[in-house]
Amino acid sequence: MRTIPESQWRASQRQHALDLQPVLEAQRDRRARAQKHPVVDFLFTYYSFRPGHLIQWSPGYGVVLENAREEFIQRRYWVADDTSEGSRLNLAAMGGRQRRELFWIHEMLKAVTERRANFGCYGLHEWAMVYRQSASSVRHAGFPLRLSESEIADLVESQAICCSHYDAFRFFTQKARPLNNLSPTLESRIHSEQPGCLHTNMDLYKWSYKLSPWIDSDLLKDAFFLAMEIRELDMRASPYDLSCLGLIPVQIETENGRDLYEQEQRKFALKAQPIRERLLGAIEILVACLGRARMMQPVY
Repeated sequence: MRTIPESQWRASQRQHALDLQPVLEAQRDRRARAQKHPVVDFLFTYYSFRPGHLIQWSPGYGVVLENAREEFIQRRYWVADDTSEGSRLNLAAMGGRQRRELFWIHEMLKAVTERRANFGCYGLHEWAMVYRQSASSVRHAGFPLRLSESEIADLVESQAICCSHYDAFRFFTQKARPLNNLSPTLESRIHSEQPGCLHTNMDLYKWSYKLSPWIDSDLLKDAFFLAMEIRELDMRASPYDLSCLGLIPVQIETENGRDLYEQEQRKFALKAQPIRERLLGAIEILVACLGRARMMQPVY
């Protein structure tokens, strides 16, 4: 294990908080005023990682923090290290559920990395979530729809819907579900998710926080901000009019809008790739160490 000097890890800890505080404080202020924001709210509702956990810095597994015993020893999974009054994460303390998630996420990320990206969905999942519903019944009813109910239905019915992401598909209206050319399920997601999907790339944040604090916080933070950027495109391409939030619509009901959506989707696929690779690399270290630990356990 390498040792991180106290001055270095404290600087990283401060920077982590500085980068996240503006987003977290703005979200706290909106909640206090009961003000909805379909982009940022998503990061704290659909994604269940608490702000207090997000802002708590960790270097990840495999390092010793110099002179960190007092500050970190009270945290879960941390133990004192014999050198330099330091602290480190104790991999033996990882629980069975998180270990199972680790191996599952490992397989998921490998499968997505090896799969060809599809850029032909045009964000129609958000339209399928309001298909044949009244404006008062939709998920974000506090914001107006850009098109009428019949116009939304015409668009959904005129396009080939090919949503490969289970957690998007499960929010389709009952009448929209049969219109999807694919039938992703919770059990089949390893075999269906692909790297062009906005939600698959947003979920890099989910897989990162599920493996916190074993994954370093720089990676977690990068995945969080990527998810925020992608979610903005997701909602700009939706049938909602969010111009009051400064979000200019991507009008996928037009050919030019669909072309723009695909261009942005491709950019995010490229931006997600190095984060996925970093996450896979960190996970593979954990998997290898846990594999060795199992082999070293005595057999009775």
